[in-house]
Formats: sequence, structure tokens, C-alpha cells
Amino acid sequence: MATSKFQFSVDALPNLRKNTTLLSYFCRTNMPRVTLEERIEMSLQRSAAKVFLRKEFDRFGGYDQVGRALRNTIKRGLLIKAGYGVYVKARPSTLTGKPIPVVPLIEIGLEALTKLGVKPDLGTAAKEYRDGKTTQIPMSTVLNVGKSRVCRRIGFGSKSIRFET
Repeated sequence: MATSKFQFSVDALPNLRKNTTLLSYFCRTNMPRVTLEERIEMSLQRSAAKVFLRKEFDRFGGYDQVGRALRNTIKRGLLIKAGYGVYVKARPSTLTGKPIPVVPLIEIGLEALTKLGVKPDLGTAAKEYRDGKTTQIPMSTVLNVGKSRVCRRIGFGSKSIRFET
């Protein structure tokens, strides 16, 4: 029998079960585990997008597990829920310290509806103000969705987007 310079006793390694290779033992104990929340956080940091749909996170795991991870990410202030299945990157407010969206509400609506397959545009009042036809500033955020039927609340806090055809 050939002798190896790497002789050890199996009794010296705790929790080593039968039929377990040494490589799998060391990989299991020495490799750091990345949780689902950490994977979502890393994905948010790498992404240039500011608005996300729930289905974009499906690749990370099961529906319930992703839901719990997103709830915890919202509690930590990295994301804000802007509507059913719509999430927005967040940053702390300079006044209150509470999380606020990193983009204005109109951009949240435009990007979310585009990802949902709707072709949104500015409302008529906002278009007239932008084109210089009127000096009246639009009071609320209105998006024109054309002939599409949108029954969804997209907003943050007490502010929400209204839709016109």
C-alpha cells in the first residue's frame, strides 16, 4: 500500500458522513452562502433600470420565496412597491430619511407601462405645456394610454398616476 504525505484521521473532521468526499466537505463548510435577498440586491446594484416588474425576479426562486425576499428588501429601503407587481429603486429622503423613488412618478409610469406592453405617452395637458401652447402647469400626473385598457394603480404614497385615452 502506497503512503501519502496527506494522511489524516477521518475522526478529526467533524460532521463528515459516510460516502462524503473531502472536496464536498470543504466546499460545504468554507464557501460563503449567498442568500436570495443578497442575490436580488446584487442584481439591483448591477442593473441600470430603475423600475422592475415582479416577473423579472422569478429567475431567483419560487414565487413565495421571492415575495418574502422582496418584502425584506422593501423594509431595508432598497426598493419601493409602486403598484401591483411594480417595484422601483429607492434612496433615503434628505428631509425625512424615509425611502423615496430615485426617479419621478411620470418616469415610473412610463417605464412600467412600457414593460407591461402598453405604449404610454404624456397626457394632453402635459403635452400642451411642453410644447408651449399653454402656461398652465398640469396639476396631476396623467398618462395617455391610447386604446389600451389599464386598470392598475401606479404610484407612491398619496401620489398616483391617472390614465386617459
